[in-house]
Amino acid sequence: MDRTLICSALLLLIIGCERPPDEISPSREHTEIPFRQDGTVLIITETDTIRLDVEIADTDSSRARGLMERGSLPPAWGMLFVFPQPEMQSFWMANTPTALDLIFIRDDSTVVNIARYAQPFSPEPVTSVAPARFVLEVPAGFSDEYGLVAGIEVIIRDPRERNLTR
Repeated sequence: MDRTLICSALLLLIIGCERPPDEISPSREHTEIPFRQDGTVLIITETDTIRLDVEIADTDSSRARGLMERGSLPPAWGMLFVFPQPEMQSFWMANTPTALDLIFIRDDSTVVNIARYAQPFSPEPVTSVAPARFVLEVPAGFSDEYGLVAGIEVIIRDPRERNLTR
């Protein structure tokens, strides 16, 4: 067989097997930027304590990656963004296919504000109304389901039950 023909056939086979970027699986993408998965968030309201398991984005690369290209989220799950110091926070949803609630949290563990139902693929910024040190992303509707409002307390713990927010 002609060497050029074999190379062409192999090239076509490789190109034909390659998936377009919008079909890349989240697990494949997220192996490149690891998220700590050892966090627990307790949200304290007047009537309830809500427990969530969270992935923790506490490095520049993990914060930049966030929930981009993730197709779905479990109901009692979230991603916690931890920043070195309180400051005005701004997020965008341009590469995020899932609607989210973004809960902005002060250094003193109280909620600054909640951006409810942030729209997938939106280029509009989603911002805090005051400096926040933490941002908790949860599935859209979570805040309404549990009646979360500004001013409630959020305690972030690791598995050894040490408070990370105090």
